[in-house]
Amino acid sequence: MRDITRKLVELLDLSPIGDDHFQGDSEDLGFPNVFGGQVLGQALMAASRTVEVRLPHSLHAYFLRPGNHSMPIDYEVQRVRDGGSFSVRRVIARQDGKEILTGSMSFQREEEGLEHQFDMPDAPDPDTLKSEQEYGAMLAPHVPEQVRSMLTRERPIEIRPVDPLNPFRPEPRPPYSQCWLRAQGPLPDDPVLQRCLLTYASDFSFLATSMNPHGVSFMSKGMQVASLDHSIWFHRDFRMDEWLLYDKDSPSASQGRGFNRGNFYTQDGQLVASTVQEALIRKRAR
Repeated sequence: MRDITRKLVELLDLSPIGDDHFQGDSEDLGFPNVFGGQVLGQALMAASRTVEVRLPHSLHAYFLRPGNHSMPIDYEVQRVRDGGSFSVRRVIARQDGKEILTGSMSFQREEEGLEHQFDMPDAPDPDTLKSEQEYGAMLAPHVPEQVRSMLTRERPIEIRPVDPLNPFRPEPRPPYSQCWLRAQGPLPDDPVLQRCLLTYASDFSFLATSMNPHGVSFMSKGMQVASLDHSIWFHRDFRMDEWLLYDKDSPSASQGRGFNRGNFYTQDGQLVASTVQEALIRKRAR
């Protein structure tokens, strides 16, 4: 495992601070606030620490306040129900005594059942694509110095976008986007960790899909951009150290909000997870 990936795994490895209470560190990715995927992944890990045998199959969360990446985050887990097949947990994430995220996670024992799925959409092979870090290095000489480190930083999750968008010169395009992603280096055989890492990665470049038709990006002047909520469903087992296709679309944007959907596929076409997110994409009055 590469050092940068080990740091991410350690970031998700929360410390117990009391009965069903946990604490996690924060990381600075160059964004103004804590990366939402980090809070989601840590919240799912906190809930998982209170459930035995069963694996998470769904998560629904609301972002309440921006997080401060210079402070740790406290996670309180509430045991809502343990049934014959399912367990439900509620998680509240706090910084400085204030709630920054609240969510519910459901866990299920393994069982056989009816199966079907959408076919995997067409996408170029990941070996034919450049990584976000490589594109960032190409853009770096042409952007303000304060954002160069964000573009060129080493990443624990390698992302290879299909038809990448220049965030400094966005042009209108259809509300669809795709990328391949995987962790940098082999990971432990821990299905809970795999799910928490996918949850972390699912927030990257997601809300940008709803801005595609409007020729704006998170770097555009006058744009106020933030995730409002996030949901994810796990359908089948997968590994985050193997390539996954993240196929995204945005059916609608209105009233300052963009609605986004996504599906994760393995290279052999298995649909392993689905996501939905609504985001604030507000254009401030000048």
